[in-house]
Amino acid sequence: MEVTASSRHYVDRLFDPDPQKVLQGVIDMKNAVIGNNKQKANLIVLGAVPRLLYLLQQEASTTELKTECAVVLGSLAMGTENNVKSLLDCHIIPALLQGLLSPDLKFIEACLRCLRTIFTSPVTPEELLYTDATVIPHLMALLSRSRYTQEYICQIFSHCCKGPDHQTILFNHGAVQNIAHLLTSLSYKVRMQALKCFSVLAFENPQVSMTLVNVLVDGELLPQIFVKMLQRDKPIEMQLTSAKCLTYMCRAGAIRTDDNCIVLKTLPCLVRMCSKERLLEERVEGAETLAYLIEPDVELQRIASITDHLIAMLADYFKYPSSVSAITDIKRLDHDLKHAHELRQAAFKLYASLGANDEDIRKKIIETENMMDRIVTGLSESSVKVRLAAVRCLHSLSRSVQQLRTSFQDHAVWKPLMKVLQNAPDEILVVASSMLCNLLLEFSPSKEPILESGAVELLCGLTQSENPALRVNGIWALMNMAFQAEQKIKADILRSLSTEQLFRLLSDSDLNVLMKTLGLLRNLLSTRPHIDKIMSTHGKQIMQAVTLILEGEHNIEVKEQTLCILANIADGTTAKDLIMTNDDILQKIKYYMGHSHVKLQLAAMFCISNLIWNEEEGSQERQDKLRDMGIVDILHKLSQSPDSNLCDKAKTALQQYLA
Repeated sequence: MEVTASSRHYVDRLFDPDPQKVLQGVIDMKNAVIGNNKQKANLIVLGAVPRLLYLLQQEASTTELKTECAVVLGSLAMGTENNVKSLLDCHIIPALLQGLLSPDLKFIEACLRCLRTIFTSPVTPEELLYTDATVIPHLMALLSRSRYTQEYICQIFSHCCKGPDHQTILFNHGAVQNIAHLLTSLSYKVRMQALKCFSVLAFENPQVSMTLVNVLVDGELLPQIFVKMLQRDKPIEMQLTSAKCLTYMCRAGAIRTDDNCIVLKTLPCLVRMCSKERLLEERVEGAETLAYLIEPDVELQRIASITDHLIAMLADYFKYPSSVSAITDIKRLDHDLKHAHELRQAAFKLYASLGANDEDIRKKIIETENMMDRIVTGLSESSVKVRLAAVRCLHSLSRSVQQLRTSFQDHAVWKPLMKVLQNAPDEILVVASSMLCNLLLEFSPSKEPILESGAVELLCGLTQSENPALRVNGIWALMNMAFQAEQKIKADILRSLSTEQLFRLLSDSDLNVLMKTLGLLRNLLSTRPHIDKIMSTHGKQIMQAVTLILEGEHNIEVKEQTLCILANIADGTTAKDLIMTNDDILQKIKYYMGHSHVKLQLAAMFCISNLIWNEEEGSQERQDKLRDMGIVDILHKLSQSPDSNLCDKAKTALQQYLA
């Protein structure tokens, strides 16, 4: 109770009629709360905050009193997240922003320091900085006042710049010009916060990045300044942040991937950050930034893979902290044990980027000690982020035919993958189902066991998702599954999917879904007995769907795929009749034979060739009917075509008539 009694006394003194005693009360309160979270909580509960804010905004208060109030509020904000919530509930931000209009620099700095502490807390919504449109230009103007205003304002900007809208607001108010010269400030803290600002401004932002490339500071271009800041003699935090700036500018298209500042400076710096000597968070940030830098570029992937034994170095990310760990600091050890999963996530991300394109790199990764076991373990970790990174890594490695046939088989990777696919969040489902597509390719030995474990139902379920990426992957995997499959599998797919769903997918608004569904149909309708069997049960609906697509407003690829399906149907024994008795479809084939696009003419030719082929029963009647429709005249015309492929096919078809 003693604390509360003394706390009550501190609060009471804020209401003293004598301004001098009030000032002394605030100063005593300041000294009482430094480093004392219990005292801070007590004062907040007893209502100190509204009174301090009142004094801070009161016309009659001296500047000294206002400044001391801002300092105490800043100290209270340094406590727990609950403290910050209480301050926000009392509308502290508008009061402090109002304080920035004062002419007194010491008071402005105290307000900014408090704002910095509040805005860097995870419980504060960034939007509060942008609610009043006059705030950002005023902060830009205050940047020139002192090294403290520079440090705090840059820190506020770098924490509150989340996404393209915020980047645009700061950019349009001259952030680049106002912050650039701070990179040469005498104060390390100012240089560091300015650097952080540029990294958040440039992230995935071509407009900002293209501007930064040409900015001069004291006659030097910004990228050159960044390169100087990532030299080995600079503090690690500075090296990492400059490497991020250059990485983001490169990914936004402002610096080429083969530029020396990327290949010889940024990439090696990020690899250095992955070494055992670095702190956990530096290793995490280094690996994640490097993964982002090399993700789209195979040349950078090759260079990174042979820099400083990176692939082996990343294997250490899984042994952390090891029993012989040199961590003597107990607090540090405790922190690192809690965050070890972030290392695993970062390693998976970087392995995924390294192995995105190059077969040899994938082989090296998989041959790293226990790698496949580690990924399989990662698939069932409790952290969603680790699971997602492990699936991404596996997906990247599954692009290799060689690995699908060997390592993936030896480790029965499909088992944990099927488990991941049960009730996972969407972002994991998209990658996991995409990987399943690879595992279901015809040459992958995992195909059989996956089918037996209920994959068909699972994939048919995905095709009904709201998320177009999941619909594409579901139908794509079914398409791979149906490729050169036996009749039973095809029947299973059709039964599970249902014709209603098949036709829903054929009218899907997403072009990828439509193309993959046509691919599935084409794979289902291959080999004669299968074509006849499927057309005998689903013929009417399939012909309807084909008609609809050929009549619709679709691109060349869609129509070509659809005509190829018709050519497959025309290859059936009994299925042919469904085309021959359908005058509407025959007229459409005739129309596409005379189309301006060669691809469509060729696809229509295949249909005709399959219908008139001599050795097959009823070919005479089919030839006669097609001759009456004027098909032979078109064939004569096409046999003169400048396109050699088309010309050959037409001649071959005409020979069927002569035979």
